[in-house]
Amino acid sequence: MEKIVQLINPEGLYDPTPNAYSHLAVVPPGHTLVYVAGQGGETITGHLVNDFRTQVKQAFENLAIALASQQLTLQDVIKQTTLVVAHDMEKLKILSEETLIIWPNKKFPINTLIPVPRLALDGMLIEIEVLAVKRQ
Repeated sequence: MEKIVQLINPEGLYDPTPNAYSHLAVVPPGHTLVYVAGQGGETITGHLVNDFRTQVKQAFENLAIALASQQLTLQDVIKQTTLVVAHDMEKLKILSEETLIIWPNKKFPINTLIPVPRLALDGMLIEIEVLAVKRQ
């Protein structure tokens, strides 16, 4: 699908690409916004592995499944909200590495990362909510 959204990092703001996000996303008129609830690192059976990287990969896989139900992919995501339990620089590094695998062109969605003390399920280390754009 042709890219329909402008992802912009304006002059005067620091370069966010090393941390795997963009500052602005501009959606043209005539497109549908698809909101996906926060997805964690749990499998279809509800199993959580006690490993941050594994949970990050599973959260992105869960998001991809949800988006596919609307004929979308992670490439259609423009906004991401990321909740991380006991956030630290090592977790940011892992999250950035895994995000770069999905967006190797560095046209990252905008993202707000929020450190939290815990999430909905025991053992849950990350939750990612996204907003995607669908061409009408």
